[in-house]
Amino acid sequence: MAVAYGADAVYLGGERFGLRAAAGNFSPDALKKAAAYCHERGVKVYVTCNAVMRNEDIPALPAFFEMVQDAGADAVIVSDLSAFSLAKQHAPRLKIHVSTQAGVANYETARVLFDLGASRVILARELTLEEIAEIRAKTPRELEIEVFVHGAMCVSFSGQCLLSNFLAGRDANRGECAQPCRWRYFLTEAQRPGEYYEITEGHKGTYILNARDLCMLGHIPEVLAAGATSLKIEGRMKSAYYAAVITNAYRHAIDAAVEGRPLDPVWLGEAEKVSHRPYSTGFFFGRDGGGQYTLDAMYVTNADVVAVVESCDEAGRAVLTQRNKFSRGDTLELLCPGKPPVPFTAAELLDEDGAPIESAPHPMMRFQMTLPAAAPRLSILRKPRS
Repeated sequence: MAVAYGADAVYLGGERFGLRAAAGNFSPDALKKAAAYCHERGVKVYVTCNAVMRNEDIPALPAFFEMVQDAGADAVIVSDLSAFSLAKQHAPRLKIHVSTQAGVANYETARVLFDLGASRVILARELTLEEIAEIRAKTPRELEIEVFVHGAMCVSFSGQCLLSNFLAGRDANRGECAQPCRWRYFLTEAQRPGEYYEITEGHKGTYILNARDLCMLGHIPEVLAAGATSLKIEGRMKSAYYAAVITNAYRHAIDAAVEGRPLDPVWLGEAEKVSHRPYSTGFFFGRDGGGQYTLDAMYVTNADVVAVVESCDEAGRAVLTQRNKFSRGDTLELLCPGKPPVPFTAAELLDEDGAPIESAPHPMMRFQMTLPAAAPRLSILRKPRS
């Protein structure tokens, strides 16, 4: 979905050493297929190896980097100097990107990493646009600068957190974060065990560590003007629908910024049609960007994906697979790669054999319907929420 909807590169994880241990990560064979798929479509592949390395990890790193190189990846994303050094030794064809976990927050660190062999630094998420611009101005032009522009944020500094280790015994720096920053907290007094007191007056308690999601969709010209050469969407634990919609929106935002055009408001609205926490601009405009959200840790969305196009002819007659139940007469939107959404009413629905049906109620069922326009494979049908 990321490739189909306009990504120039995708980042993904192997079976070890990434920071999303619970994700559906890539085996060596799957990684090779993914790299081939992306390269056939002009898209690069970056593999995460950004966990904090322990002694027991070091013997396995050379073979991991050799596997990633042999699979055809373009770069590895590292945060630990041991991984940096071993990648240079054992996979010299791979470019090295320094992860945001390394907390690169100044131009001198960026210059040192470039001198060591890094081709890209993914900056700490706590920087302002002015700080990014100064890093760009005071580093070699050959050094690429990447910044996160969208996705979940962490209350800790650039993801370096021990709270999950302390409360749940799960190491966030090795991909096992239990997200205790999203938990609901109360106050208890040492001499009154079992008595819990609200930290605020709200009846739901308070989520004092919960962060908003980052969204810079309306500010891409400013990010590019600061000197960023790569814009990154956090999304390795998100859905394929999320990857499609957000990639599509940022593709249009980047193209509009490069061409000097104002962004069509329809693309700003797309960010609201995926599951997300309340948005903010993070630290880009200073420390008053509204990063914390203490009322709850719930996700919100105003649309649900109901089907994905498998095939479609020029007349719009399509075969689809269901994702969520919908019925004849529902108001839907068709989202195709590279195009704005098209609203329409679901008219006639047919089952896979061509018999009329009133709804598509079964998960992953194949069905037929006529769309308002010809739609390529991986186009999406979604149902706006009232």
